Amino acid sequence: MAHNVHVADSRLLETTNRPDEWKIEQGFHGAKIPFLDQSGDVTVEILPREWPKEWKDEEAIKAVGNRDELFAAERDGWKGYVEWEMYPEKKAKAHKILTSQNFPPNPEFQMGPIPGTNPVLPGTHWKMWHAAVGGELTTVAEDSWETVLREKHPEMLHLLQFPYNGEPPKRLTTAKSITPNNLHFVRNHGGIPIIDEEKFSFEVDGLVNEPRKFTMKDLMDESRFPRVKKMITMQCSGTRRIEQIGLYAGQGDEVPQAPWAEGAIGTAEYVGVSLKKVIKACGGLKEGAKHLEFYGADTYFKDNEAMNYVVSVPWSKAKANEVLLCWEMNGERLPAIHGFPLRVMVMGYIGARGVKWLYRVKAIENPSLAPVQSKEYLYFNQQVGKHNQRPTDGIQIQEMPVSSAIMSPWQTQVVIHTGKITCKGWAYSGGGRWPERVELSADGGFSWYAVPLENLSSKGRWRWRTWEMDLPCDVEGWIEIVCRTWDNSLNTQPLSVRAAWNWGLHVTSSAHRVKVYSINKKRPLTARKLELFEKTGSPLAPITWPEEFVTQGWDEYKRFWAEHDPRDVDD
Repeated sequence: MAHNVHVADSRLLETTNRPDEWKIEQGFHGAKIPFLDQSGDVTVEILPREWPKEWKDEEAIKAVGNRDELFAAERDGWKGYVEWEMYPEKKAKAHKILTSQNFPPNPEFQMGPIPGTNPVLPGTHWKMWHAAVGGELTTVAEDSWETVLREKHPEMLHLLQFPYNGEPPKRLTTAKSITPNNLHFVRNHGGIPIIDEEKFSFEVDGLVNEPRKFTMKDLMDESRFPRVKKMITMQCSGTRRIEQIGLYAGQGDEVPQAPWAEGAIGTAEYVGVSLKKVIKACGGLKEGAKHLEFYGADTYFKDNEAMNYVVSVPWSKAKANEVLLCWEMNGERLPAIHGFPLRVMVMGYIGARGVKWLYRVKAIENPSLAPVQSKEYLYFNQQVGKHNQRPTDGIQIQEMPVSSAIMSPWQTQVVIHTGKITCKGWAYSGGGRWPERVELSADGGFSWYAVPLENLSSKGRWRWRTWEMDLPCDVEGWIEIVCRTWDNSLNTQPLSVRAAWNWGLHVTSSAHRVKVYSINKKRPLTARKLELFEKTGSPLAPITWPEEFVTQGWDEYKRFWAEHDPRDVDD
């Protein structure tokens, strides 16, 4: 057993006084806690890394060439779009620029307090990467934020300013069973290209018999492509990630791992055409084609490499008419932030497969090797982490499992009621399954009540069900309300977040738990005390504030002990 402790370098623990050290010891600033290496004879403390000073090799960057020319507009009428996948030499030049300087680290938002700002996280290094490459990307961050402010509801919660990640507040998420466009969550991976529809086209190539280009007029020609209208729920695999973060820290990149709450889900009516019909118009697939790769016009960064946003889905999914190319959302043309003029909607899959600003569909033999498909959106075993993870250890996330969330009441909220607590929320299951039963518990998951069927929104293969219920609750004090859902295949949710936790912090599919302080006004003593709070003006909220009146007079106190056995007995 190792007894002695040795510090790996001469730096002191980052603390200036005892209160700071107490916070570190108690895990309130976990990112500052030294690692303990007990693998040898002596325990070694490894202090957190000191970030190097900013540096920049101006000569190396200058040698790359004129960035405004290298990364100029690719197409007339397409602002903020750079084509990377067709030009390896262009990728190499961007890589040289990015590796000839350093950038600030990701902000620590898991092992320390999450910033109380809106936007919560700024995406500083992502802004700097775009600006460093320059050309068409120079003002993408600023232009994208202007689009957010123009198209989204003023009460949106901006989890990440750039690339934009935002969700509606709880009280608005399920206010309607169909999510208004300006309240629908957005999970972007890069900037928002602004594309002139009249100058837009996309191509279908790869392992197709007749590669072709299509305009929006081509797609909208109903004599060629039957129009499809579908109500579709889209869910981010990061929905409810904040619960996993609250339990254990995981992968820390602020873009793939933004601290989503329960609002990273939304339902809208989309209009478009089946991708299967478009493939048929290209003469069908060649032998060996089993996957379809989608290319988006936004720029993504991974490991100091610039690339377009690229993912893939199996041909079998499109063959079943479950992949749409859409141009309309809730009766309106797609907002720019949601992919105008054309986006992919993959029914029952995670939102990451629904590429926005689509400009290319490529038929391929195997799943895409693009990083978003092959190295991200992976579900790892719980023993896999920073020290040992490999992409092949993770399951690529496609269909979302059954899940649900309580949108009201809120975590740690005080509820005054008369024996029933009104609860609201949503339930969803991916892959063409649907919620068949939603259950609530007021005692942490021991006894369950089914939400009445008349209190659930209508069923659909590809959409959520919103619900509302008056949950019986007689007890007072801190309780835990739990929600779980059963889908039509009788899949249900694991009961603990621990069972769902994984290094990538994806797919928080566990039963949703909300701690609530219950005050049952139906109880006579409680009713009298509430009247006393009101009469004396003593604040009831917050619950931790001490009452400002005598809760029991001495006469009542003495009378009680006169009528009952004393606290202690003689024998």
